[in-house]
Amino acid sequence: MSAKPATARKRIFLVEDHAVVRQGLRLFIAQEPDMEVCGEADNGADALSLITKLLPDAVITDISLPGMNGIEFLKNLRALHPEIVAVVLSMHDESIYAERALRAGAFGYVMKKESTEVVVSALRKAFRGEHHVSGKILGELVRKAIGTQDPSKAAPVSLVETLSDRELEIFECIGRGMDTASIAGSLCLSPKTVETHRVHIKEKLRINTAAELSRHAALWVEHESIGK
Repeated sequence: MSAKPATARKRIFLVEDHAVVRQGLRLFIAQEPDMEVCGEADNGADALSLITKLLPDAVITDISLPGMNGIEFLKNLRALHPEIVAVVLSMHDESIYAERALRAGAFGYVMKKESTEVVVSALRKAFRGEHHVSGKILGELVRKAIGTQDPSKAAPVSLVETLSDRELEIFECIGRGMDTASIAGSLCLSPKTVETHRVHIKEKLRINTAAELSRHAALWVEHESIGK
């Protein structure tokens, strides 16, 4: 296959379960002289299949997706197509998800409350091999990298942040009212594995009962849903 000409537009693939958001991104990106949307999907599984056929230059993905969530999607994308850069566009709290997304392979994390120009800027950085996060998150990542010299000035760590990616995924499912069987079916896990994760989640969050776990998870999901 011949190399792309230097003036070719960068091809962007959209992974977002809300059609209106995809439409808005598609229209905005169409105005950029060096970018174009080459495809889209509303879930991770279909996205991976289409991406393998279309081989875009970049992917914009949400965290909340039907079935496979955004973090798992990023891990699969990196394993299958490490040459494709990805930027996350999400309403989810960056203090919890940004670092997870970067570890999973994303080059940028943008909150949906930001302007579309920020998304394009994050894409351009990704094409240059640079990462994009907000100044707040960048400061937190630097402090983690070098160690906080004065522990009294360190930001308090939410217990939810101590959950693994899979535990956080299950915690969110619990908050959405799903029982063990439903979670197992949705995530392609055995009910026993889900129950083991529930035990670990309760231990990490210092929760004793299933009812308390459900209430805590529901409050967290409600907090997330208002775009914090």
